[in-house]
Amino acid sequence: MTKSLPPLPQPLIARRMERVASFLAMDVLSAAAAKERRGESVIHMEVGQPSAPAPRAAREAAKAALEHGRIGYTEALGVAPLRERIARHYRDAYGVSIAPERVIVTTGSSAGFVLAFLSLFDPGQRIAITAPGYPAYRNILEALDLQPVVIPLTKADGWIMTAQAVERAHAEKPLHGILAMSPANPSGTMIGREALRQLGETCRRLGLWFVSDEIYHGLTYGEAATTALESDDDAIVINSFSKYYCMTGWRIGWIVVPERLVRPIERLAQNLYISPPYLSQVAALAAFDAADELEAVKAGYARNRAMLLQELPGLGITEMHPVDGAFYIYADIARFTNDSIGFSKRMLEEAGVAATPGLDFDSAEGAHYLRFSFAGSEQDCREAIQRLRPWMSRAR
Repeated sequence: MTKSLPPLPQPLIARRMERVASFLAMDVLSAAAAKERRGESVIHMEVGQPSAPAPRAAREAAKAALEHGRIGYTEALGVAPLRERIARHYRDAYGVSIAPERVIVTTGSSAGFVLAFLSLFDPGQRIAITAPGYPAYRNILEALDLQPVVIPLTKADGWIMTAQAVERAHAEKPLHGILAMSPANPSGTMIGREALRQLGETCRRLGLWFVSDEIYHGLTYGEAATTALESDDDAIVINSFSKYYCMTGWRIGWIVVPERLVRPIERLAQNLYISPPYLSQVAALAAFDAADELEAVKAGYARNRAMLLQELPGLGITEMHPVDGAFYIYADIARFTNDSIGFSKRMLEEAGVAATPGLDFDSAEGAHYLRFSFAGSEQDCREAIQRLRPWMSRAR
């Protein structure tokens, strides 16, 4: 009889993975998809994804490139015509002159964050982010063995990261950089020109890197957004074709960096990604010529926003962060629950409306918040209100 051998030891998963949380918006999307597979109807307000397709000009440019045949690698920093066109965009939209060589095309803004964090910070260094804030910031930083330092946003400060809050956090224990977003996810709240200037000035004085996430630029409903590059030429600016340009699945974005960072980031990009996808770069270049189509999509968001801001108070949702831009409403549901995860699950199962629990964006206060995306159609937003009206009257 053969004697059984002891089990072989299994390799361990890296300990850092214990700190990387799931993305709750995607978990809600999965649950909504399962409900739809059962033949049940769902109104999707959980993910920040435009319902409109990529602009016609972008799709036609990609189709022509496919007909040409060869889809290969490009330079790691992106094709020159796209980098030049992005640089021109800063002159046209903001009156800011930047050299095309400072523009780095990336595989979505997500790759831009990885390249920026790896080039700016050493393991263990401390980077200030906000709560509420985009959860992937925290998780990417944790995965890279960096320390996210949470600055809680307050109503008194207008729900934005302020220079004074950065000063206080740095005095408590030195920071190495900050990451601010305007318009913000999950709220759409915008940092004004003067507050953004003060953030940049504070970072320069304290010797901190300033990373500005501007992915929702173009999607504002009053005053236009300001780029950090207006007042801080050393800022790291991250943007994408995903939101305003309706190109989420094309995975194409860009970062603007100081000249001294271009070559270090190029070396990283060569090794991590080789190059951004060629076909997406071709489409992105053409998307700049689709302003009329994109502004029509934005007008639809504006109608959805106005309708929801009018109707939600009648459902008992009266407290929310300022919705200056993007396509989100970050709503306080404390009068209904202090369990936003359980509440969103019941809302999905019983009302057929998918929304993201606030704990995705804020582990301290998010238990009484929900994020509603109004990036879908006007018909869907109206249907969501119709479904929620009787459901929330019972939930009070």
